[in-house]
Amino acid sequence: MSLPADAVAALEAFQAVTSWEQRARMLMQWGERLPALADEDKVDANLVQGCESLVWLVGRLHNGHWQFAASSDARLIRGLVALLLARVNGLSAAELQAVDLPGWFEQLGLSRQLSPSRSNGLNAVLQRMRELSRTQH
Repeated sequence: MSLPADAVAALEAFQAVTSWEQRARMLMQWGERLPALADEDKVDANLVQGCESLVWLVGRLHNGHWQFAASSDARLIRGLVALLLARVNGLSAAELQAVDLPGWFEQLGLSRQLSPSRSNGLNAVLQRMRELSRTQH
């Protein structure tokens, strides 16, 4: 399965840095680049259940391909969510079902950042994306 362009860019960037500190800094930068969600999207209906931090997620289908936007109140989570968006934006519903979340963060060298609660939270975000993709065609 080919990766979206943003995912390729993320992989190249993260694989180019060797130290853990550089990776952590880059993660924060990805989070800062996440476009702000409109206030009207920051509603309870868009809150992802199962995250310790507040994470809002909206998704729209364009010509058979999904585009998601998200925001979080936690800087680190914002970075992780930004990298998840890089991996999934532009995918079809079927491709979305096949995304390997642990494998993606392993490739980025960020597995250490994924405490069980963060991992559960990101899984909840991905599950929510999959739910959206099943309900809107």
